[in-house]
Amino acid sequence: MSKQPHPSRRTENAARRSATERLRAERERAERSARIRRRTVVGGACAAVLALAAGAAFAVGGSSGSGDAAAKGPLVTPANASGADGTVITYGRADAPHTLEIYEDFRCPYCGQLETTDGGTIQQLADAGTYKIEYHLATFLDQGLGGSGSRTALAAAGAALNEGVDKFKQFHDVLYAHQPDEREDGFADVNRLLDLAGQVPGLKTDAFVKAVQDGTYVPWADQVNKAFDRSGVTGTPTVRLDGKKLEVFADGAPVPPDRFTALVGQVTG
Repeated sequence: MSKQPHPSRRTENAARRSATERLRAERERAERSARIRRRTVVGGACAAVLALAAGAAFAVGGSSGSGDAAAKGPLVTPANASGADGTVITYGRADAPHTLEIYEDFRCPYCGQLETTDGGTIQQLADAGTYKIEYHLATFLDQGLGGSGSRTALAAAGAALNEGVDKFKQFHDVLYAHQPDEREDGFADVNRLLDLAGQVPGLKTDAFVKAVQDGTYVPWADQVNKAFDRSGVTGTPTVRLDGKKLEVFADGAPVPPDRFTALVGQVTG
């Protein structure tokens, strides 16, 4: 007869195996977090995104015309793009005395929080002529988290920009107001983006719909992301006024609108 292990030893062995499995799982989560840490959001917001990414299983899918096939198409720069290489979106008066640069990723939850908290104030100050806004957009969270929602949303935003800067701004705001959980990669579905575009009056022209479905501006979105990479900015959201970084997060949350206004006043005088 084979010798059976004592019950206490069986319990000890099972506990040892369980501990080993936990250590392996923790190591795998740490490795995923380290990869994301290199390119994810800045400041106190970083820890929360890493915690989400460490334990999440990402559902990446949905119907999309903005995949690799579209990326191999010709580079088409939207009308109304600005900057030397057409990778900047400028909102506000061209003669405004100051420039507010905003670095965002449509999939970044902390960009969504900033827009939800301070977006109205940011626009009001631009509309009042305090500054013009330069949007610098990125798609790096697709690489960090898997999926294509950042790039697909940016390509759709390019189609909106082609219709007009105001159309881009309104679509930009709608996207953040209805931002899906980044683990779901909901913006990878062009049908969802088209549904959201319906909230912007006059945006869903035949040309806009076709551009989104065909992924016309996917190559442009890739160029915009490359420009972001060259900017030296390491995370989103980053906000700079006349080159000076504004600390728009405090204790892991966006500053309130009055505090944002005060930060602007400290630079503009």
